Amino acid sequence: MNRQRVAWLFLAPALIVLGLFFLLPVIAALALSLTDYDIYALANIHNLRFVALSNYWLLLQRPLFWSALGHTVYFVAIGVPLSMGTSLGAAMLLNSPLAKMKPFFRTALFAPVVTTVVAMAVIWRYLFNTKYGMANYVLGHFGVHPVDWLGDPHWAMPTIILFAVWKNFGYNMIIFLAGLQAIPIDLYEAARIDGASAWQQFRHITLPMLGPTLLMVSILTVSGYFQLFAEPYVMTEGGPLQSTTSVLYLMYEEGFKWWNLGSASAVAFLLFVMMFAVTALMLRLSKRGEGADA
Repeated sequence: MNRQRVAWLFLAPALIVLGLFFLLPVIAALALSLTDYDIYALANIHNLRFVALSNYWLLLQRPLFWSALGHTVYFVAIGVPLSMGTSLGAAMLLNSPLAKMKPFFRTALFAPVVTTVVAMAVIWRYLFNTKYGMANYVLGHFGVHPVDWLGDPHWAMPTIILFAVWKNFGYNMIIFLAGLQAIPIDLYEAARIDGASAWQQFRHITLPMLGPTLLMVSILTVSGYFQLFAEPYVMTEGGPLQSTTSVLYLMYEEGFKWWNLGSASAVAFLLFVMMFAVTALMLRLSKRGEGADA
């Protein structure tokens, strides 16, 4: 038996699992998105009809879909820079030779990542409660009137963004910390000898050396933030006035509230196309940046 056959033999179990639990469901969902599969078809498969791209066309004509897309883009546009900036700042603090108790702070800052989203969202819902939440209690000492954090359409999404940044920044922090520790110390010593300030060292050494890490973290963060669901589901249920309804939350409602599984599958594939386009754009921009630097 040659090496190629041995390699395929070892890969076969993993490929079978991926095919059964990933590729097959994706193909089935794509097929469903081309049908009017709903609760009537669920009761009797003979009620199923092939509608081609009608689900996609109807979705693109729905104001709710564009509203949910706007909320998702707003969440990504604000949350991703905040998350990455916070993660990089925390990683630089932990990487500093002046930092003390590094293992403790690494564990404490990473702890929210490994906790259940639903449990943390429930706690944050109480913290930002209008009447007895800790946030309004603190603001009251400064003479600020209580804010309806999760009941006001203007404050609901910023509150969810704040929770998501706190919940997820520890994961990126660990990746950034590994990237910072891989940068040779000699570069910083040579820069200090040449009289470079801390900002110049950060701009001309840290950021360029972290380029591949920044790209990977940005792609992972954007992909994760596009899949906004658990936070509004637990904290606001898509409200108030549908101001926190995301694309994924819309997909959930279409599929499991109204049982329009064909339309829900169409929402999922539209979201996939958007995520793929944004990722491809980020990769192309990064290659252009590398070409310009060269």
